[in-house]
Amino acid sequence: MEIEIGRAKRGRRAYSFDDIAIVPSRRTRDPEEVSVAWQIDAYRFEIPVIAAPMDSVMSPETAIAFGKLGGLGVLDLEGLWTRYDDPGPMLEEVSRLRGHEATRRLQQMYAEPIRPELVRDRLQQMRDAGVTVAGALSPQRTKQFAEVVVEAGVDLFFIRGTTVSAEHVSSNAEPLNLKEFIYELDVPVIVGGCATSQAALHLMRTGAAGVLVGFGGGAAHTTRSVLGVAVPMATAIADVAAARRDYLDESGGRYVHVIADGSVGHSGDVAKAVACGADALMVGSPFARAEEAPGRGFHWGAEAWHADLPRGERVEIGTVGTLEQVLFGPSRVADGTMNLIGALRRAMATTGYTELKEFQRVEVIVQ
Repeated sequence: MEIEIGRAKRGRRAYSFDDIAIVPSRRTRDPEEVSVAWQIDAYRFEIPVIAAPMDSVMSPETAIAFGKLGGLGVLDLEGLWTRYDDPGPMLEEVSRLRGHEATRRLQQMYAEPIRPELVRDRLQQMRDAGVTVAGALSPQRTKQFAEVVVEAGVDLFFIRGTTVSAEHVSSNAEPLNLKEFIYELDVPVIVGGCATSQAALHLMRTGAAGVLVGFGGGAAHTTRSVLGVAVPMATAIADVAAARRDYLDESGGRYVHVIADGSVGHSGDVAKAVACGADALMVGSPFARAEEAPGRGFHWGAEAWHADLPRGERVEIGTVGTLEQVLFGPSRVADGTMNLIGALRRAMATTGYTELKEFQRVEVIVQ
């Protein structure tokens, strides 16, 4: 229902994860009987969590460790690991920077050109370790480096931006034709972000295997204050889940996975995202708190080093435990920053569900 903002403008009420809660049902289950596995294309994962392609979260080594724990780690192919032979000194320096100095220095660090040979080497390192290989490029860089990425043997290709549309218009350069690009590619493509049903439906029609849902809601984002643009995640996921249903009918049965990307800071957000219709989640800040995280207790995304208009910042979030403890516990804190998967299992068990797709039907309330 639309709300009158003023006589000349009306707006629809939207909800964040904090605005909703999951309702218990008449039936409960044992958490041990709950399955949180999911599958996209030919790739099955034991947990519905994807580690975000952010330099503070994923290095080749942490992506490998995350894969061996049953998840999918995505490497930022425009990050420090594809610009420097050894980004260790850069990461150490980032942890010592203060205030706006961090933004200026990040801009300088990421001005170094991306080296195709390093893209190949990092992906090969992940492949040699025997985990599913996933890398991410922005829409602006996809044409330039896609061939290198595919030749390096990537299994899942992410095209990830603050917002990605299937109808980008530019008078300066020929935009990426997503439908043509995905059709010609031999690997599944996950693309986003998007935040509305219509935008998601257009992305699904390009042939994407999955769409990323979210705009401006990450822990290190300042998009809302810089651009004034944001969509609360609970509503965004539910709207895109409706587009998935519509496209399923339109395409005669083709299922496109909905992946929540952003605003997931605590374990309860994981459960709420699935309850709103997500098949899986792309998570950043909780894994930046892991002892193995490259950011050393600091967190930032690609928006933080934009050359002209940074829409993110390097934030200090501290360290809570190992990557395995963040995922599976045991938790030593009561704020939902550890044992994300254990909490999801218990939320599903408390409401009587044993499969993720069933849990998408759980009742929620507005608080």
